[in-house]
Amino acid sequence: MDPKRAGISRATADARGDVVVLLIGMRINRFRAVREWLPVMAGMPRMLAELKKAPERGLLSHVLLTASPRTYYVVQYWESKEKLYAYASAPDGLHHRFWALVNRKERSGKLRGGVGLWHEAYVVPEGSYEAIYADMPPFGLAAAHGQVPLERRGRSARDRFAYRSARAEAVDEAN
Repeated sequence: MDPKRAGISRATADARGDVVVLLIGMRINRFRAVREWLPVMAGMPRMLAELKKAPERGLLSHVLLTASPRTYYVVQYWESKEKLYAYASAPDGLHHRFWALVNRKERSGKLRGGVGLWHEAYVVPEGSYEAIYADMPPFGLAAAHGQVPLERRGRSARDRFAYRSARAEAVDEAN
């Protein structure tokens, strides 16, 4: 073994089929508007804890990130867009109650621009994603779907993009 490469472990995500990714976050527009942004900031960890206790809701994994002292967000990996929609609109879920509160505050004029909220959701078809992890514990897509040795999917990004799971091949044959 080449001594320069000793101890280097390379892996890729074991995702099969479409991947559902949600980016969701907040931006503190006015630091002094603590009453507006602190409940928002405190809400996300509560929702993540709720989802962790109920894996059947579909959240596979998440990563909390900071983009700046003002901007915080979460990258979430979901089983399906249907499970994401179901959680977002479930009357018994914290997200539904949280959005109802935000909407009430907005209608009553109590939200004054102290905090910004955003999300972006993506359904990424198989063949349109690839990943590589060198000396990393399961992270991101690999934390959501598991990881496999790099050689199973290909050493180059081109090979990993070209990977087709048995499920995808069966769908292709049926069509």
